[in-house]
Amino acid sequence: MVRYIDHIRNLIPGRQRPDNNLPPQGVTVDMGEFDYGKEQDKRKMSFYNPLDPVPKYEYYAKDTWTGRIKSTRPSLDVLRKPPDPDDLPPPPEDDGRPKVKLVRFGWVLGVMIRCMLNIWGVIMFLRLPWITSQAGIILTYVIIFMSVTITTITATSVSAISTNGKVYSGGTYFMISRSLGPELGAPIGLLFAFANALACSLNTVGFAETVRDVLKDNKAQMVDDVNDVRIIGTITVVILLCITFAGMSWEAKAQILFFIALLLSLANYFVGTVIPPSIEKQSVGFFGYHAEIFVSNLLPSFRGKDGSFFRMFSIFFPSATGILSGVNICGDLKDPSGGIPKGTLLAIFWTTVSYLFIAITCASTVVRDASGIVNDSLALSNSSIHCSGLGCKFGWNFDRCEQNYTCSSGLANNFQILTTVSGSGHLITIGIFAATLSSALGFLVSAPKIFQCLCKDNIYPYIGFFGKGYGKNNEPLRGYMLMFTIALAFILIGDLNTIAPLISNFFLCSYGLINFSCFHASVTKSPGWRPQYRYFNPWTSLFAAFLSFILMFLFTWWAALVTSAIVLCLLGYVTYKKPQINWGSSYQASFYNMALSFSMSLTGVNDHIKNFRPQCLVLTGPPNARPALVDFVGTFTKNISLMICGNIIMEDEKSSFPQHSTDMLVDWLNQRKVRSFYTSFNSDCLKDGVHNLMQASGLGKLKPNTLVMGYKTNWQECKPESLQDYVNTISDAFDCSYGLAILRMMDGLDVTDDLQSSGRSLAIENPAFDADEVKQSEIDETDRNSEISDDGSNDQVRSVFQTKQGRKTIDIYWISDDGGLTLLVPYLLTRRNRWKKSKIRVFILGDKETMKEDRKDMKMLLKRFRLEIEDIVVITDVDKAPLAKNLQQYKETIASFILSEEQAGGEIQELKRLNPWKVSVKDLEAIKPKVERTVRLNEIIKKNSIHAALVVISLPVPDVNCPSSLYMAWLEALSYGIHCPVLLIRGNQENVMTFYCQ
Repeated sequence: MVRYIDHIRNLIPGRQRPDNNLPPQGVTVDMGEFDYGKEQDKRKMSFYNPLDPVPKYEYYAKDTWTGRIKSTRPSLDVLRKPPDPDDLPPPPEDDGRPKVKLVRFGWVLGVMIRCMLNIWGVIMFLRLPWITSQAGIILTYVIIFMSVTITTITATSVSAISTNGKVYSGGTYFMISRSLGPELGAPIGLLFAFANALACSLNTVGFAETVRDVLKDNKAQMVDDVNDVRIIGTITVVILLCITFAGMSWEAKAQILFFIALLLSLANYFVGTVIPPSIEKQSVGFFGYHAEIFVSNLLPSFRGKDGSFFRMFSIFFPSATGILSGVNICGDLKDPSGGIPKGTLLAIFWTTVSYLFIAITCASTVVRDASGIVNDSLALSNSSIHCSGLGCKFGWNFDRCEQNYTCSSGLANNFQILTTVSGSGHLITIGIFAATLSSALGFLVSAPKIFQCLCKDNIYPYIGFFGKGYGKNNEPLRGYMLMFTIALAFILIGDLNTIAPLISNFFLCSYGLINFSCFHASVTKSPGWRPQYRYFNPWTSLFAAFLSFILMFLFTWWAALVTSAIVLCLLGYVTYKKPQINWGSSYQASFYNMALSFSMSLTGVNDHIKNFRPQCLVLTGPPNARPALVDFVGTFTKNISLMICGNIIMEDEKSSFPQHSTDMLVDWLNQRKVRSFYTSFNSDCLKDGVHNLMQASGLGKLKPNTLVMGYKTNWQECKPESLQDYVNTISDAFDCSYGLAILRMMDGLDVTDDLQSSGRSLAIENPAFDADEVKQSEIDETDRNSEISDDGSNDQVRSVFQTKQGRKTIDIYWISDDGGLTLLVPYLLTRRNRWKKSKIRVFILGDKETMKEDRKDMKMLLKRFRLEIEDIVVITDVDKAPLAKNLQQYKETIASFILSEEQAGGEIQELKRLNPWKVSVKDLEAIKPKVERTVRLNEIIKKNSIHAALVVISLPVPDVNCPSSLYMAWLEALSYGIHCPVLLIRGNQENVMTFYCQ
């Protein structure tokens, strides 16, 4: 036996036994340090069972992302019963292909440096000094600190989300979509990819402006200011595209060179501020550190069309948008969970320090207005003209241009002021080149990575083409071309101040959603929310989200409206399509919390007749075997009431139901757009199983109060025990104070034979329900406006309840007062589109002498119920003798269940106890008048309801001593031969309708 087990274990991949000597049970074995990556650990087995492995990382990892073969643990069947060696899967074969080594970055190069390069962009070199001159030092610091507040809180939120499980490629989109779900994740992913493409164009335009200025200084202008920017920008973005095509390793090497150049240029600038200025530098407003200059630049001096605080804020904010650069390539990081928090926060710290120092140093050394003319020096001109400007204190007269705001130099007029202040202007130019090109390259790489992940999720149509990856790093070359095209289109605008506010809106929207994702995941307290990064607060995340959305409208209100409209349209599309994906989002957790909270609150609410809803437990068996029964109940319960499809599985038939059958049947219900739960129960008989379901189904007040069954059409041919079980189920429902509804159709409900004969698949069959009903083949015209889909899948069969009923009638034969359930269900049907044109007719029993009074009384009652009734018919000839052939037919249905004369001569009570389905002659005589009235009523129904869409009849309540065959014969006589669906329904004798307002 041991040899046989060893043989089996060696056949299971990854479960070979390292040593032939198994340790005895009860002996503790020192396994050493557990290392997931070592092959010997993969072979460890528990001493409980030779086939039972110890816990391993591979069993929980989603290896499908990396392309590795997913490890699976043995099933319970394998552990409980040794498998046949012939049934075991073969071990994986080596395909012989060389294993490629993927390019992976650490936190310094992959996150911190990349973020710093994207933060140190065009705004720092070309707009930060100008913003400082407009807003003053105080407000500039306010702008910087507000931006840093948003970005720092966002970084903590990003760190929390990125450490709550492994983050794959897709960056921001991946995190938002997996946290908030595809409804919000997909629109933001699309917008964020677009925003990255715009950021690429922004930095490319900044580079092109610098090149244009260099050409102008050397009198080499090509066309004009705007067209030169367009030409240079186009050439630049083409070169950047070629670098990205070369692969991530080349892009990383280029980023290192850019980072070194930036550090040199910044060092060069700070050194230049302490070097005494030359006459040329003084003519453009640079005089070195002076308290007077610092004080004059403390307060704002807004000028021009862009002269406002929020306009300055919107132009500056793109300089803070590089914090997600490391996140956007998280699929290329060695350790995203550890590297993203550390690298992002350090990048924010160092870049913030540099912004603060640049703002205060340039505002302490350069005046706002200068002419740039050397002859304006008081020492050279020897002029006696009165001088009142700040430059007079340093020997320069800039009054002529300063008073009418026509100066061409100074902090407020020269975008290249850092070049003037620095020790070497060429190094600053190189720094601008490095900052702009590195940021443009980083954004050009990030945008396709995000878009590729969105394409792979197949949420939006027609974009999958751009998601195809190439090479060992799965590079999205098609995505590069798409983002290149978008960036090129905005480069042709050629104006930095126009592009920057648009980018701010897209990034603020993304930051707001990231912070809201962190807040939502925290407050829902989902068990799956366990981030390793602990230094975050959900309420600060909510504050940052709120602030981001407010700033969107304060920056550029029309762009914020456009952004919001795009997000809402994209969100509406995803909500409508309902993609079949499950990411364990926080919305799912919130739905659970709300459902649990409301369910608990509902337990404290007393029941009231006005709020009564037929909450149905439907005995469908496998729901796809009886689609008409499912469709009928789903029609009047959808969105207003509880519906549970119940399946009783006999103990001796459990093996025919695979464990995954529940998921298959739930999928079938979802495809059919039926809002129902599905539950199964193992039992020895139908009656016990249904009793347990009635007792255990539901949650608090959300529990069934009405049992819905299919009519047992084969009750005469089936086993007597099966018939007795069916009738006992009906009796038990009444004993449990349930309402009861039995649906009968001319051709039956079961479509199993129909599906199998047409070659279509049935998700699962329940032998316990087999042969109870013959196949249902009534297929009517297609309802184009049906709420229940028929998407062409193999196991979808249309039923009559999926078609429009037109102006047909719903005929209610209200024979007995059951509390109003007989009226309520047809009324709920007429509230649906397919039944809204149907008219309700009510038939009641009465006498000819009191017919008018009976009709008047019923009309008044229904009017108080506020029901729109087409007609009220009083049946007065129900006591008339039925046709002889119909009465004979009834006798034939019950004949096989009557005790013979020989049997009747014995102990009748003992025989009936042993065979409760048998009927004595005495029983038949006692029920004869009732049977004749029932047969006559059936004749009346068939005559009056020949054009009805549905016939609703009060269900007779079985006596406790009534034989099962006699009761079924009674139902047969009542509903036989009616061409349309028949609903036999009975409430529990408690009112479910009222005409009182309280």
